[in-house]
Amino acid sequence: MSRFCLAPAFFALTFFVLAPLHAANALDKLVTVTGEASVAVAPDVAVVRIGVSSQGKNAREASNANAKAMTAVIAAIKSAGLSERDIQTSQLSLQPQYDQSKTGTARLTGFLATNQVTLHIHAISNLAAVVDHAIAAGANEMSGIEFIVSQRSTLLDRARADAIADAHRKAEIYAKAAGVRLGPAVAITDEGASPPVRPMQAMRAGAVPVAPGEQTLRVMVNVSYQLNP
Repeated sequence: MSRFCLAPAFFALTFFVLAPLHAANALDKLVTVTGEASVAVAPDVAVVRIGVSSQGKNAREASNANAKAMTAVIAAIKSAGLSERDIQTSQLSLQPQYDQSKTGTARLTGFLATNQVTLHIHAISNLAAVVDHAIAAGANEMSGIEFIVSQRSTLLDRARADAIADAHRKAEIYAKAAGVRLGPAVAITDEGASPPVRPMQAMRAGAVPVAPGEQTLRVMVNVSYQLNP
């Protein structure tokens, strides 16, 4: 009975000893390459923050003046072609203002009310007109402008396919040089897409020429291929 019971244990031990060896041999027959792809595209959306700051002797006076001015600014922005969904309040504050005397005593001089909205302008050519309308209506704050690509995900998907093709091309070169045949891909690692540089550009009161330029979207993937004799 003891001989028959030991046989399965022997085969199990043999399997577990050989399995790592088989895995090691499989790893020795792989080639891993990095595929890259990029696409340059002109941004199609401008994001700009515009607002109004109003001063008053007290909180109510500052708030009322700011509300009146901001209502006129938003109406002007809408008249320039922007819809409700493209206008979002991004900052709303009411702060006391103090005058520091020589003795170190702070004296309350009034209040400052600020209301700022973020605008998404889907026709960049309309940016100057939107800014002009806002300033004419009383906007006195603009924190910057940013250009973005609305179809970024779709463009990155295309770049991913090109990155895989680039990886396959490189692997073919290595396999041919090594005198072996390239087998199927056995592992793919997405290294991610590099974020585009989108600096905020300062704007002064008054419409100014803007140049959205181009953004380059890049993708990198690591692909492991099996090598066959």
